[in-house]
Amino acid sequence: MPNHHSTPSSNGFFAALAAFVAWGLLPIYWKSLAVVNPFEILCHRIVWSLAFITVVVTILKGWNTTFASMRSLKDIGILALSSLTIGGNWFLYIWAVNTGHVLETSLGYYINPLVTMLLGFVFFRERMKPLQVIAIGLAALGVANSIFSYGHFPWISLTLAISFAFYGLLRKIASVESLPGLFLETLILTPIALGYLVTMQLDNSASFLAVSPKIDLLLIGAGAATAIPLIGFAYGARRLRLTTLGILQYSAPSLTFLLGIFVYKEHFTSSHLLTFALIWAGLIVYTGESIWTMRNHRHTS
Repeated sequence: MPNHHSTPSSNGFFAALAAFVAWGLLPIYWKSLAVVNPFEILCHRIVWSLAFITVVVTILKGWNTTFASMRSLKDIGILALSSLTIGGNWFLYIWAVNTGHVLETSLGYYINPLVTMLLGFVFFRERMKPLQVIAIGLAALGVANSIFSYGHFPWISLTLAISFAFYGLLRKIASVESLPGLFLETLILTPIALGYLVTMQLDNSASFLAVSPKIDLLLIGAGAATAIPLIGFAYGARRLRLTTLGILQYSAPSLTFLLGIFVYKEHFTSSHLLTFALIWAGLIVYTGESIWTMRNHRHTS
């Protein structure tokens, strides 16, 4: 009897699920660093991510692949852009969580797949099916409701969704694997981050080595907290159907949504609920359409 317990797809499923759960719970990590200025947290995240990935690449003997990625000027250029995009996304996320906008970050990652689909249409001329247009329309209604019902443009949610979708687009264009790509991105950002941290240490305005050993450990740990879910996601992405991955990705904003309401007791009214409900409806239509297409494709191929 063959062993069905650890097929590549089941390993991939658990790796991707663990990554999304970790991302969904990430606000707890950043909240525990709330005494630190968000830009200082970001700089530590970049520097310690580079240190952590360097160790992982060494263990996996991945230096040949990593250096091979540096030979293409085009890829280096794309990674320079993607590093700025993900750096901006990280900063906004940390700032939003630590200033009481956890629910808005969750909304951003619900909107993200719909923005990604829109970018596919704009940049790769991927044809949009009627149901996909409806899904994007429902999300747009959710955003419109957010603006009209309490006069607030959801810029945090939209900036997170758009920046992460563009990051995905850039990484799709660059022919670089996940880990070497992340190594190069953090390498590009590290001189700026390290320069800022050294300046802060020199003028005694840094929190690192000044608040408590717990804060120091959490700042150092930000590297692992960043890299481990990305490694799990990359492992899963190569072994799962995109539809499965697409459905799994909703677990992250769902956990963040629950944290925002039940743990951090953020302000949540019926008009917030309507915004979320419209975007959830859009995601249900989008996911249903994806599953239906995959099933049809399997029957016809």
